Amino acid sequence: MGYSFSKDGINTVLNEWAKEYLIYAPTRKVGAGAFSDTDLIRYDKITSADNIEFHEKSDFSFKDILLPISQTLFYFTENEIKVADGPQKGAIIFLRSCDLHAVKRLDEIYLRNGFEDFYYKRIRDHVKFVLIGCKNSFDNCFCVDMNTNKNDSYDASIEPNGDGFIMDNHFDDWSELLLTNCVKTMDVAPSYVTTNEIRVTIPEGLTLAVSKSKMWDEYNSRCINCGRCNFVCPTCTCFSMQDIFYTDNGKAGERRRVMASCMVDGFTDVAGGGAYRKKNGERMRFKVLHKVYDFKKRYGYHMCVGCGRCDDVCPEYISFSNCINKLENAIQEVNQNES
Repeated sequence: MGYSFSKDGINTVLNEWAKEYLIYAPTRKVGAGAFSDTDLIRYDKITSADNIEFHEKSDFSFKDILLPISQTLFYFTENEIKVADGPQKGAIIFLRSCDLHAVKRLDEIYLRNGFEDFYYKRIRDHVKFVLIGCKNSFDNCFCVDMNTNKNDSYDASIEPNGDGFIMDNHFDDWSELLLTNCVKTMDVAPSYVTTNEIRVTIPEGLTLAVSKSKMWDEYNSRCINCGRCNFVCPTCTCFSMQDIFYTDNGKAGERRRVMASCMVDGFTDVAGGGAYRKKNGERMRFKVLHKVYDFKKRYGYHMCVGCGRCDDVCPEYISFSNCINKLENAIQEVNQNES
């Protein structure tokens, strides 16, 4: 069932939700952008609909709510180990269709990849998702070609409508609350984009032979291995482990899972001083093929959701979508060289 709300009505709903959940949404940080006099759109806790940025794409994804940048797994002493406490409340996350599709990718990796990750699952089991409808495509988005422009796997949906808001609801436990505070009931279907300015074509029959192409060499000099593309991506899941020893007792401390990046120095270092991918072009090749080749080979769909944040954030103006579109010519190049 769908609902129409005034601003006061939706704020009453948020206040009720806040008794049981922490509520996260894209918010505008005025003056906090990378350049002078620019704003930053990133996820934060909200208490009012006025806090939600509905009209611009967030610079960062929702990912660190489910996968904290630094997460203590357990504490240790000489004689015992104590698992770190989990969140005391559940969470409600407001997110767009591409990011909701990204949740499916995270679930695949952390819940259905041969095991269930305890730390991810205890957060994920208590999270609800509110889909933000997209009326227009944003810069660098290519969600349509990645089939992530629409989604019906939400608990509720929301978008501005005149001076108020409209919502759809799939979670029965919220029905009474929404009905009590709405202006009226109505049919609601979340908005979604049907065209993007950016188009991508992933070649049919893509194989690892494309890794032999010279196309990757340009990134040896262009990429500065900062890792920003990985950290803003909603589907990158790499992490490293850190043991922190307390200064007052070197035999006690904590183990942390820390977000990591396949693009930065040291990620593939192994014992004896070896490293599997030393050149930045090799790292770019690994990242691209992970997103549009081997993940699909294993799970049946692409890892990339076409949000375009990697293009937005790259200080060297490297375009991931352009890289995908180079794969067809790269395949032809390899085939010609081998014939």
